[in-house]
Amino acid sequence: MKVNITPDLSDRNIDHQARNSQRQLTLAISALKTEQERDLTINLCLVIDISGSMAGKPLDLVKQAAIAIIRELHPGDHISLVVFNEQATTIIQNQLIKNISELEEKILALVADGGTALDQAMKLGIKEVARGRRNTVSQIFLLTDGENEDGSNERCLKLAQLASEYSITINTLGFGQNWNQDVLETIADSANGSLIYIEKPETVTEKFQMLLARLQSVGLTNCRITIELKPGVRLAEFKPIAQVSPETVELPVTLAGNIVELRLGDLMIQREKVILVNLYINQLPIGEHPIAIIKIAYDDPALGRNNLEHLPIPIYVASQSNYEPQINQQVQNFILTLAKYRQTKIAETKLLKGDLKSAVTMLQNAANIALQLGHISGAKVLQNSADKLQQSIELSPQEKKKTRLASKTTLQD
Repeated sequence: MKVNITPDLSDRNIDHQARNSQRQLTLAISALKTEQERDLTINLCLVIDISGSMAGKPLDLVKQAAIAIIRELHPGDHISLVVFNEQATTIIQNQLIKNISELEEKILALVADGGTALDQAMKLGIKEVARGRRNTVSQIFLLTDGENEDGSNERCLKLAQLASEYSITINTLGFGQNWNQDVLETIADSANGSLIYIEKPETVTEKFQMLLARLQSVGLTNCRITIELKPGVRLAEFKPIAQVSPETVELPVTLAGNIVELRLGDLMIQREKVILVNLYINQLPIGEHPIAIIKIAYDDPALGRNNLEHLPIPIYVASQSNYEPQINQQVQNFILTLAKYRQTKIAETKLLKGDLKSAVTMLQNAANIALQLGHISGAKVLQNSADKLQQSIELSPQEKKKTRLASKTTLQD
């Protein structure tokens, strides 16, 4: 398995006379499967909310989804199950897929009752996944329908960061309307996973299967990017790097002098993660100049090898006496994708401050960007929210969640 990387600049030409030039760099990264390579071993922990609000049909549907997932796993894969209400309990310790009927019995015996302690569940889930982490793709599917009323949200976020450092991906699934979007989104973003909204309980199996398909398409793990900036090149000061596909995520970076480091987590085969880097370039003499060198390190569980490295990739610009723009439209679209997300986040902040007019304007901007990108379903959601707020109609919890997701992902029609 190899890394496939495509770098692009918003405009690879700069004006020789300009004292500063702003450019956006995209890095599209995926795993590239070569011939005769086997699928990777999966190490999956299901962390499921069994608080009182899940009683009845909700928990029954989640049980069915969990059983369906286990039936899709292969001999040699690892499974574990943690459940939680006001306390967390390990129901299935990390083990190889063998006696499926025994696993199903344990799932079917689950009963909903009590409160919600998300951080305790995350801690146990990470512990179980860590048992089978060697040479596997290790992920957690964390499902909840409520607030973390018996736990600490701050502790949840610290655990998510810890999971990322140990190459454990956490995907969060918000079930119904009453879960905390900020908490679940930050957990997923920090642990290199995805946030999934289960708006209709009947779709929980479908959502689990979608995440499993992504998990089964992982080819490489623990991807880290290092960007060496050349003299006269610097990052933008505010939120300089973001992931813009398949979801939009503001990425934390480590900056030491001219060296930038960030984590990407798992890489899927033929499904790119795209990173957008905002750069400023000082005035340069006429000619070709390197502005950065990209280095990528990763683990290959199929080979049992860690800290593999891709050949360094230099990024060049051309400083011209007679400047002729060379605009890359795909990079421009990624810039718009990030703008759509950020406009929506600003709208949320304005709304919390009671600035209804500004919130409406920001959401309308985001809707127009979505239309420009061809994201029709997302544009409808964003515009609908703007229209309701303009009429002083408060958005429901469901509408707030759909609005955020319409800005963060490309909704399917």
